[in-house]
Amino acid sequence: MRFKKQKRHRKIVRFYKACFGFREPFKVLCDGTFVHHLLVNRITPACTALSNVLGANVKVFTTRCVLAELKSLGESYSESFEVARDLMIARCDHEKRHSAVSCIMEVVGDKNSEHFFVATQDADLRKNFQQVPGVPVVFGLRNALLLETPSASQRQFVKFTEEDRSHMSELEFKMLKKIEKGSDLDEHEEPQNIETEMLSNVKGGKGIEAKDKAQFKRKKPKGPNPLSCKKRKINEAPQSGPPRVNDDNKNMARSRSNKRKRSHKNKEPANANT
Repeated sequence: MRFKKQKRHRKIVRFYKACFGFREPFKVLCDGTFVHHLLVNRITPACTALSNVLGANVKVFTTRCVLAELKSLGESYSESFEVARDLMIARCDHEKRHSAVSCIMEVVGDKNSEHFFVATQDADLRKNFQQVPGVPVVFGLRNALLLETPSASQRQFVKFTEEDRSHMSELEFKMLKKIEKGSDLDEHEEPQNIETEMLSNVKGGKGIEAKDKAQFKRKKPKGPNPLSCKKRKINEAPQSGPPRVNDDNKNMARSRSNKRKRSHKNKEPANANT
């Protein structure tokens, strides 16, 4: 049963990552009811419990309005207030205190541009976020945390956006008609300008960024592979005469040649006179 729950959570997280651009580490926005539920059921630490549900590292946030509401509830929620005060604060820009529900709704907004996971035990707040595209909800059930499945309206929104991307824009349709007819472009419409305009429409009117421009590298002539080439032979200078001999060897040869050779022809044997 636990394996099935983890598998379902991974599937939901992949849906939000692929369709709405959620990235790790995930940001979780908690209200006071969720923090109090964690303490009552002893689900601590909150970061570890939430990371186990989402399968990634998380950053846990709350708002100043949520802290003010917990503080106003008295001693019964004093421990929850102390725990919530240690969480990261999401900017809400409210000078006066608002209710936690309205504050969280304003922080998330209509498109959830900050990509928050909302953690709450409020049934009305959960129902409201089911109508907002790209807002995953985490809630607690006794001593377990669950990730709510995407609603039918959120899946329908994803389906419509994918169909819009697959359709052709007016400019692209105009270009295709001109190509089919074989007519030249108007004098005031240059191919380069039309291409930049088409790319700006695809990116939401932001134009071409520097990283999106085509960058051409000029090819340079490459030399041979030094590992496949033979080493050059060093040519020694040719010697004009015979090889030189050391002076010591010459002196020794001269001394031997100057020695007097004795001849034994004129000598008579010693026993001849006797």
